[in-house]
Formats: sequence, C-alpha cells, structure tokens
Amino acid sequence: MAIILWHIELSHYNEKARWALDYKEIPYTLRTPLPGLHGFAALAITRGKQRRLPVLDLDGRRIGDSTAIIAALEDYRPDPPLYPSDREERIRALNLEDYFDEELGPRLRRYVWQYTLDDTSATVESLMASASPVRKRVMAKIVPLMRPVVRKDFEVNEAAAAEALAGIRAAMDRLESELQPSGYVVGDSFTVADLTACAMFTPLLAPPQRPYAPAKVAPQVMELREELAARPGGKWIEEMYARHRGIPAAIVA
Repeated sequence: MAIILWHIELSHYNEKARWALDYKEIPYTLRTPLPGLHGFAALAITRGKQRRLPVLDLDGRRIGDSTAIIAALEDYRPDPPLYPSDREERIRALNLEDYFDEELGPRLRRYVWQYTLDDTSATVESLMASASPVRKRVMAKIVPLMRPVVRKDFEVNEAAAAEALAGIRAAMDRLESELQPSGYVVGDSFTVADLTACAMFTPLLAPPQRPYAPAKVAPQVMELREELAARPGGKWIEEMYARHRGIPAAIVA
C-alpha cells in the first residue's frame, strides 16, 4: 500500500516527520492541503481525531503527531534506528524529544509568526515555497482571513513573542549543554533527540539541506537567525543537516 504524508511545507513538526521518513529511506507521497484549510483536511483524514498536520497514512493507518509518526516508523522499519537500543539512553532521547517538541516548537512558531503574519507576501512564501503561482495567488487572498485565527490559535502577540525569544535562547542553551563528546546529544549515534532538536529550530535556522526554507524572512527573524547560527549549537545543527538529512524520498502529489 502507498505511504502518504499530509504536510505543511513550513512547519518544523512536519519537517520532523519528513526527515524521519527520508532518514529511513521510506518512499512516500507528499500531499499539501492549502494552508489555512489544512485543519479541515486533518480532521477529515483522521475522522475527527487530529486537527493539525502532519498526518501519515502508513498501510491504511492514519497517524497524527510527529512523535507518534516516528514511533510507528520505528516499528515499520527499525533500521536505521532513531531510538537507542540502551534503555536509559532511549528514555533520555525520548525525554529530549519531548522537551524540544513542547518547549521550543511552540515558542519558535509564535516568534516567527509575530513578525511574519502582517506581511502577506512573506506569509505566502513561507507557507508555500514550492507552490504554483496560481496557488500562491489564492493563498494571498486567504491570508487576511486566517491572520486573526492564527494569532488566537497559537497565542501570537507582542508579549508572547518576548517570552518566546527568551525560551528559544534557553532551548539553545539546553541543546549546547546536552551535546556529548561523540558529537550527538545521546550516546554515540544520531537519534530522535538530535533529529527533533534540529527540526524544531527550523525554519528560524535554515541549513542548505532544509527543504522548503522561506525565501523571504522578516528582519527580526533574520537577526535572531544570525545570532543562533553563530553559536556552537547553530553550527552543530548545520552539521547534523549536512550529515544526516539525507535525500528526500518523497513523490510530490
């Protein structure tokens, strides 16, 4: 049966799922609902169980949430593994996955949207970097309608952006403190912890191997990108992308 990933190009949670599929060299088909309407697509695909993307169709099973997707892929194709074989290292890797998902992911999204949403062109280019001109024109008409919804849904405002900035820097501190002599954050090899940390820092950081990186970036976002990219953690993320991102195994539908 075909493996299908419903995704949004910009989202770091979707990048996490794409990277796991590509790392394991699992062929899959990408489907991209129109941003702003993707919540309805997620609800339809999962029969009301999930309102956010990514959603993976794995041999007929509809799996929402990037963490659940990676867990399913570990069972589906264990090699190369993303979970350490050692029990304690596996617990640590899963705890770090949860930390970067829950503490960094929402804050980074909140910060980027605070300085991007008011610019319709930047919003369209961020959400639909590879879309056709026709779809981009349609999206440009939707952005003003979705702007207040996004602000409310993700708590995007000036005060929240200030808190998010402090949280993003704290997450980079945490990443740098977790790096081991091996060059990875857990054990001696690339794991779900490394993948998640790297994916969650995008699209703020945009290593060359990161697909769908926005071409137009707000000045505040670019300033923070340059700050973090110059740090040891930023350089490590670029190295992980170069060494482990792999060649996309997707067919775009």
